[in-house]
This record gives sequence, structure tokens and C-alpha cells, in this order.
Amino acid sequence: MVRITTWNVNGIRNPFGYKPWSANRTFNAMFDTLETDIVIMQELKIQRKDLTDDMVLVPGWDCYFSLPKHKKGYSGVGIFTRQSVCAPIRAEEGVLGVLCPPNSLTPYRELPESSSIGGYLTPSQVADLPPDLDVASLDAEGRCLVLEFPAFVLFGVYSPANSNGLRDDFRIAFLTALETRIRNLTKMGKNVILTGDLNVSRDLIDTARAEDSMRSEGMTHEQYLSTPNRRIFNQLLLNGIVPGERDEGREEPVLYDLCREFHPDREGMFTHWEQKINARPGNFGSRIDFILCSVAIKDWFQEANIQEGLMGSDHCPVYAVTKEKVHILPKSTTETTELEEETHILDLMNPAGMFKEGVRLREYDPAKDIPPLSGKLLTEFTKRRSILDMFSKKPAIPKPTSKQTPTTNETSIPIEIQVAEDPTSTAGSTVDSEAAPLVYTSSTKASPAANGHPASTASPLKPSEKRRASASASPSKPAKRGKANVSAASSKAPKGQQSLKGFFQTRTKPVDTALPISPSQPENSTADALGQSIASMPPPSPSTETPITSEFFDSDPRASQEASREGWTKLFSKKPAPRCEHGEPCIPLTTKKPGVNCGRQFYLCQRPIGPSGQKEVGTQWRCGTFIWSSEWRGS
Repeated sequence: MVRITTWNVNGIRNPFGYKPWSANRTFNAMFDTLETDIVIMQELKIQRKDLTDDMVLVPGWDCYFSLPKHKKGYSGVGIFTRQSVCAPIRAEEGVLGVLCPPNSLTPYRELPESSSIGGYLTPSQVADLPPDLDVASLDAEGRCLVLEFPAFVLFGVYSPANSNGLRDDFRIAFLTALETRIRNLTKMGKNVILTGDLNVSRDLIDTARAEDSMRSEGMTHEQYLSTPNRRIFNQLLLNGIVPGERDEGREEPVLYDLCREFHPDREGMFTHWEQKINARPGNFGSRIDFILCSVAIKDWFQEANIQEGLMGSDHCPVYAVTKEKVHILPKSTTETTELEEETHILDLMNPAGMFKEGVRLREYDPAKDIPPLSGKLLTEFTKRRSILDMFSKKPAIPKPTSKQTPTTNETSIPIEIQVAEDPTSTAGSTVDSEAAPLVYTSSTKASPAANGHPASTASPLKPSEKRRASASASPSKPAKRGKANVSAASSKAPKGQQSLKGFFQTRTKPVDTALPISPSQPENSTADALGQSIASMPPPSPSTETPITSEFFDSDPRASQEASREGWTKLFSKKPAPRCEHGEPCIPLTTKKPGVNCGRQFYLCQRPIGPSGQKEVGTQWRCGTFIWSSEWRGS
């Protein structure tokens, strides 16, 4: 069995912020949790420079990317294939085939038939696209990857969304080109599987409250099905509803909607929910993610479904599982079905000779079995040295052309470190080794005769060093300390601001309690005289007690700081959000719809929208609270 999963991840690392992916933030663990063999991801929102080892070098997996050439954080498609189950024989990027393979200047559509997938649009088919459209731009936004297996051609697609009618021509052109190429491949006899976010729904059952929306816009069911993208899409599908006659060249359906055919009457089978209105809890969404297969291989699949319980994006994964053994028609006949052959699916998902009857005959060879478009062949991940190579591979040392013998003029330079002694010091005196200067002596590199100058002997010490040496050797004289020095040191007060707290405190005037001291009075009698004077002073009476003023006493600075902080906080803090009918804080939003209110902020109930898609009263879903921010006073 082979399991195929498609998922619009809304950013390749976005799922890792949700459970269960946050427990082990690796793509290998993600794919094992999905229990899949082929993963098609859309809306990666990265460029080539953003690819990292954990995205590309996934153990046991190959990867292929189609990324936008110009826009940042926009679109992008990636396909991962499990090496133990399947291996594509060809890989291409784009719908039209105008892009070039890596390290080549030849577009895919101009390659030999043995090296290309085929089915490219003819010049007349390209001319049927909207005339004002730059055709090359269809493949420049990273919206399509094509892998070919012996069993089928796999498309991974991220179709343009409806941007309020601003890119209708581009959207119609992309879907038209995609549909045309699928029909061309079908005519070539190749099976096709189309997967991805197609940004179009089939019918009313695939969109929540579609009937109410249709009535509000004054549309009939026939008009609803006749919108350009929906009409093209339904003509591509078996059992698709097409009002009136089919268009020319689209008379026969070629694809089969697996999820809908396995669950024909299931309502609420949605794959996308609008995040801005928190529509997922109430299942107010739409089904725009598909796995479609050729009508000829619709019996190959045994299961198809959505995984709406897996979080990580505004879309949910969609999967389909093949049978272990499938029936194929021999290429020699197409008239009867009695000669159908039963073949193991693994034989059809790998190059010839790798599997036979589901048993592996040879191992996967990265050098032989990887198509050139593989992410593992990018220069960023192949032509670089590993850390082990830096230590194991040593650069070769160049051999000298001729031996050079050392001459007598070139000698080594020994360095001697000597402690200079004071010649005036006696034998019994010791010299402080820390204060003594160091003397460096070295032999000359060339003899004096060779230089032509007589040898001169330099003094081992410079004049300044001599003075320092003699000063350090002579005994130092003790410094005298008088009473004035002691009193100055003891009475010296700290100056300036000592801490941040001192900036907010006012200085108090010190009380003068010093008593005159006669010069003849001894120093230790100052404290006794001060004590006697204080004892002789009469106690202050309650009536004559002077009140304590702020001149001598400063209030607690923390109180003033708190008051100042509260004032600034009220000035710059946001107003508290109003509460809705449920008694819960509302959420702020901004109007983006063009008009007089564009850019204005408003408050809404934070609860998700209900299944009805409307604001409700007295229920658990979003209530009708709506308040403009300019009208809210914060009380």
C-alpha cells in the first residue's frame, strides 16, 4: 500500500507550534505521525535561501521544491517521498515547462522525450490563455511540482486564490493551463494524480452555508456552478455538475474526486477554515483541498478521507491509500478488460528492476535514482565539507626544490632573562624581584665585520630603567601622619550621587553639634565634653517642641515614585477592551475592506463563529457585539 497526503501548511514550520508536532520538531517525526509515503505541502512561504538541513536532509526521504522566484514569504510547493516505498523517475517544476532543470539552459519542454514528462501546451493552446497575461509568470510563483512514477504522473499544486477579483485573469489562466496539460497527458496514455490546494469548491455541499450566501448575492444554483473556475473544474471531474453543454475540448471528464466518491453524502467535510473569524471550532469552512486521480485508476484506491482533527494550519491534511495489488491493462491491447494484469503497487512506484512482486531486488542508489531536481542535489547541501573532513583530510605539504643549509651568519637567538642588581646593595641585602627590571640579551644575527660597522656594546638598562631600579633598591621612607591627616580622612564625606535612589531623595540639613575644642585639650576628651553638654541641656517641654518640617525630614520617595508611575501608565497604556454579551473581553480587529471605514479598528466577540456562519444570541457561539474603537471610552 502507498499512502498519499496533501496539506497546505501555511508556512513550512507553522505546524511545529501545535500538538502533536511540537513534541518532536522534526519532519521525519511528522511524516511518521501522518503514516504517509508521499507528502505534498503547499504554501511553504520560503525562498531557496531559507532551506535548511532539517528540511532537505530528512533521513530516508527525498524532497523536491518549487519556490517563488521573486516574492518573499509567498506560495511554494514541496513534495517528500519515502525512499523505502517509492522513487520518481523524473521531476519537473511548473505547469508550462518553460523553466530549466538545475545546471541547464534548456527548458523542460525542449528536452528529449526520454528526459521529459511531456504533455506541454501547444502554441495554439497557449494562445487560448488570457492575452494580457505574461505566460512565463505562471511558473514563476512556485505553484506546481510534477513527479513521474511508472504508475502515474503526480501533480502538487497551489492554485491562486480569489483576491477580490484583482487576479482573476491569472487565476483562470493557471487553472486552464493545468487542466489542458492533464488532458494532454491523458491522451498520451499516462495516468495522472492531481493533489493540492486548488482554491475552488465543487458544489454547495462543499461550502458551509453556501445557499444563504448564494441568495444574498442574488445568484441561482446554475449561476453558482457557472462561475469560470468552478465550471472548468467540474468539467474536469467525473460526476461533476456542468450547466448546459460542455465546452469544446472538455467533452470527457478525466479525473475522479476520491474523497467525495468515498463519502458522497457527507456534509461538513471541509478542509479549510478562515482564521480571522476563528471558524474551525464551529466547522464553518469549505473543501478546497483535493486528491484527484485518473478515471482509469480509480479502482486502485481503497480509502480516502480528511484529517480535520490534526491542527497546525488553517487547512487540514487530506489522504488517499492505494491497494496492495492493482490491475493494469497491458500496453498491447486496450479493447478488453479480461487481460488485466495484477501487479504489486511497489513495482509501479519505483524504477524498473528495483522491485518485483513487492520484493526489493536492489537498494536505493542516491547517485543513480535521484532526479536532478531533488533538493539533496542543491549545491548548498552537496558541495560542502563536513567537520570530520576538516580533521581527517590534511593538506599536502609542498616538497622543497633544494635544501638550504644554515650559514654561520644565521644563528638562533637565545633570550636570557636576568634580574638587574643594584651595585650599591650589600651582599646581605635582597632585591625585590617584582620591582627589578628584566634584561634581554641576544646574540647578533650577523657578525660586525659582515655589516661593516664595529661592534658596539649597549648598556643593558635604559636611563629611565636605571632610575627605577635604583629607586626600588633604596629603602623607602615612611610617610608621616599627623592629626590633621587623621581628622581629614575621618571627616571626609562622600560626594556626588551614590545611587539611583539618592536622585529622588532631598538632602537634609545636618544638625551642628560640634563643640569648640581648645588646642590644648586632648583629642580623646571631645566625646566627654559632648556628653556633658548634652546632659546639662534642659529637656524640651511639650509646648515648646518644634514641629518636624520637610526641611529636616523627607517623606518616603517610593510613594511619589508609585504615583508617578501610575500617572505615566494611565497615559500610555491601552484602554481595556469592552466585554461582549458573554461577559468576556472582545478582540480588536482592523477593517481591510476598501471604503470609507478602511483602516478603522473595532471590537468583536472573541468566540468562534457558529455553524450557521452568523452572529447568534444566547448560544455558545459568537454574539452580535460590535463596537468601533473610536467610540469606546474604556469605561
